[in-house]
Amino acid sequence: MTMPITKIQYKNLKEYYDYQRLLEFNRELLKKRLNRVEGKVFGPLGVINADNMFDDIWATVSSDDLEKPDKNWVPKDSKLKFEWE
Repeated sequence: MTMPITKIQYKNLKEYYDYQRLLEFNRELLKKRLNRVEGKVFGPLGVINADNMFDDIWATVSSDDLEKPDKNWVPKDSKLKFEWE
């Protein structure tokens, strides 16, 4: 099991952890949105798989496209959680 980020680790690498959590928030958000439309998006060969769409879309996302998480957001990935979450 991965340990959460401690206050000392966060203080020492704040910018790094903030950016990693920003990326994770946007990954989770994109997956959630794609799951809502799964089975409703069609290409030339039929229904498009949400996982394949995620990979294609995520490869084109730039830093300017990223949305900021709510203050209450907690990542699903335990290695990006703070010890106080």
